[in-house]
Amino acid sequence: MKNNDNFFLRNIWYYALPSNQIKPGMMVSRVLLGEPVLLIRDRDGKVSAMTDICPHRGVPLSCGRFDGQEVECCYHGWRFNSGGGCTVIPSLVEDQQMDLSRFNVQSYAVREAQGNIWIYMPDGDRPEPPEMEIPVIPGFDERSSPQFVHVMRFPCFIDHAVVGLMDPAHSPYVHRAWWWRNEQLHEEVKQFDASPYGFTMRRHKLPANGGRLYLLIGGGVPETEISFRLPGIRVEETTIGKHRVVNLTTVTPISDTETEVTSAFYWTLSWPGFFKPLLHVLAETFLGQDRTVVEKQQIGLKYNPVLRLIKDSDMQAQWYYQLKREYARSISEKREFVNPVKGQILRWRA
Repeated sequence: MKNNDNFFLRNIWYYALPSNQIKPGMMVSRVLLGEPVLLIRDRDGKVSAMTDICPHRGVPLSCGRFDGQEVECCYHGWRFNSGGGCTVIPSLVEDQQMDLSRFNVQSYAVREAQGNIWIYMPDGDRPEPPEMEIPVIPGFDERSSPQFVHVMRFPCFIDHAVVGLMDPAHSPYVHRAWWWRNEQLHEEVKQFDASPYGFTMRRHKLPANGGRLYLLIGGGVPETEISFRLPGIRVEETTIGKHRVVNLTTVTPISDTETEVTSAFYWTLSWPGFFKPLLHVLAETFLGQDRTVVEKQQIGLKYNPVLRLIKDSDMQAQWYYQLKREYARSISEKREFVNPVKGQILRWRA
């Protein structure tokens, strides 16, 4: 596979930021897929998003003021409502009639659920969201919020972050920690099935090295199910007796060379909250190891090498590229998405 297939998926929902990062009356400036985006939460708690550039002189709207209802540019006081509509141009005199809608800025569809804010990133031909639903964590109320969130920037294009995080064979060499690593390689056999816009690894018992932390909870042998869906969303649900721990990992492109990875945890347990400082250390260590190897990978990718993927350990990576291309084609051809993944058993040593 030649490393020349880099493109951002459009007309799809991306993870924007955790809900608790934007309070009523606040605005947050982000860059997503290379576009400046301003997210605001109005007085009533509703989140909206628009392009973070004033169409008058190009000043970021985030440099201005937000009164909980409208954004005011700091340069000339132009004002915009939550839908990006221009409402006031103070320099106009009374008899200067002008259609203010000519100066609207682009707005983005936004949805919020379970403590997460999602944004629909369109192209010019399809500004409205498709029928695709935003990801939700099964078994948790829509008003639920993650008990733990960790965010890390990876210095790479989104594809390499996604493929690196789903890679089942890298753990013994990248994640060298007593609570994870097992010195002895052993064969893994997992059943995979197609699922909406992605694939799912069927529920299975965790190996001793992977389930070491979960065994501290007690209540039986931990079992887990892992699903992936476009554009870069991974949900790992682990059950331990009557308890559940769900990890939502999202991969959002910032630019061609930077990607944001957010790991959010939901659980039915009462005591893990006391160990949040330790959880941050563990998450920083674990994701930091992935980040470090991706940094090293960028050295070789500068030369645009042929990447030689193998069966079966690289099958998830191959599926990702197939899913991505099929989604882009289905949008371009204005037809339904056809999942290219076929259910099968994969085997690898890890």
